[in-house]
Amino acid sequence: MTTEVRVPTLGESVTEATVATWFKKPGESVAVDEMLCELETDKVTVEVPSPASGTLADIVAGEGDTVGVDALLANIAEGAGAAAPAPKAEKAAEPAPAAAPAADAGAAVDVMVPTLGESVTEATVSTWFKKVGDSVAQDEMLCELETDKVSVEVPAPAAGTLTEILANEGDTVQADGKLAVLSSGGAVAVAAAPAAAPAPAPEAGRAAATGKDVEDAPAAKKAMAEAGVSRDQVQGSGRDGRVMKEDVAKAVAAAAAAPAPAAQTAPTPRAPVSAEDAAREERVKMTRLRQTIAKRLKDAQNTAAILTTYNEVDMTEVMALRSQYKDQFEKKHGVRLGFMSFFTKACCHALKEVPEVNAEIDGTDIVYKNFVHMGVAAGTPQGLVVPVIRDADQLSFAAIEKAIAEKGKRARDGKLSMAEMQGGTFTISNGGVYGSLMSSPILNPPQSGILGMHKIQDRPMVINGEIKIRPMMYLALSYDHRIVDGKGAVTFLVRVKEALEDPRRLLMDL
Repeated sequence: MTTEVRVPTLGESVTEATVATWFKKPGESVAVDEMLCELETDKVTVEVPSPASGTLADIVAGEGDTVGVDALLANIAEGAGAAAPAPKAEKAAEPAPAAAPAADAGAAVDVMVPTLGESVTEATVSTWFKKVGDSVAQDEMLCELETDKVSVEVPAPAAGTLTEILANEGDTVQADGKLAVLSSGGAVAVAAAPAAAPAPAPEAGRAAATGKDVEDAPAAKKAMAEAGVSRDQVQGSGRDGRVMKEDVAKAVAAAAAAPAPAAQTAPTPRAPVSAEDAAREERVKMTRLRQTIAKRLKDAQNTAAILTTYNEVDMTEVMALRSQYKDQFEKKHGVRLGFMSFFTKACCHALKEVPEVNAEIDGTDIVYKNFVHMGVAAGTPQGLVVPVIRDADQLSFAAIEKAIAEKGKRARDGKLSMAEMQGGTFTISNGGVYGSLMSSPILNPPQSGILGMHKIQDRPMVINGEIKIRPMMYLALSYDHRIVDGKGAVTFLVRVKEALEDPRRLLMDL
């Protein structure tokens, strides 16, 4: 009897994970609840226990593979003597047992596009590992799909023969689209035979034992040709070192970011390290969240014409107003009165006058937003996230403070959903809580503006001809110069400054 090992529930809003480590190998004995492998998501690490005792028959998802919720990871042969992998190869050579499953022969089984992940609606067929007429075993990999986020391997839903391929390499397929058709039964045992038989030498070209003779993704070939990048300049991240489209984009970005060493070839990722230093280093794989952050920020630099303008604001009036009403405010609304609600209100006020800062570019169009979905950057142990407060321009001070407090707590607990971090039109980042005196924030694409807040520091200021000590804060507005001119950016920042230095202007809509 065989028991399937499947991906457990990964947590709220988490739909996929990466297989980090296998603690067992095929053929090894396992006990109930003994740890088989470890999965890594963008939020947590999940250990997968054995659902039954027996022998680990085979591993379907290897280390580094991306798997969805409830995807098949491995099979366990229950019982003491179930060393399944070896006997399969022996019996594959015998013609008689192949007729056993013939009762179900000829049944057509559709091979569908699997779940591609949240917000991913289409993929490109990068490689077929099987041809029409080939025999396949259940869960054997048939093809590989490439999306703008991950590469997805498609396993056979049943054992049999591949009778028809509907989506060829290079074709774009929609989520839940049909890829191929299998004729189940009749050749179940044959699929295991090629692993032991030396005869099919021509077929070895597809996945040669050397791992070098592999076919790159068609989209990657096209991207390399368009960018003028040679194959040896790109590090493949696909199966068996196959180059994917995103690998080409990374290679092109790396070459553009290195002005002087452009003549050097890509294979030198870092400077030489002595053996003594290497022994004291620690290498840790980036989490999926950190990889996503890195990609989005680099995309912003590569796409937008980012420029930053600065100003400073006297926080005297805001601090006085907060000090006067903070106790009453907390008693009535059940939340503390902070500075973020003042800055949110001031930005919403300024965005009405300078709407291009709240807009985005879509192709050759500028999309103006007649609403403000305010992103509030928050640092968490896992990395920087930007939860979005929707329709912030319609909210009161109390509603804004409650939303910031609630989103901040969910961010620290790792419970934010993707929907809560999407759709922002403008972002505020408060580096002052970490002591930053001056910095230049980077855009959160596809937004065209982000306001950087900094530390409040007492400084001598000349006021009406007299030197006085004032609590001052530097403000920085980074903007996309493609649609926001210098005049608009400066005007926006001046309006924020005016609203904060005289909060009564917010009440009077001035």
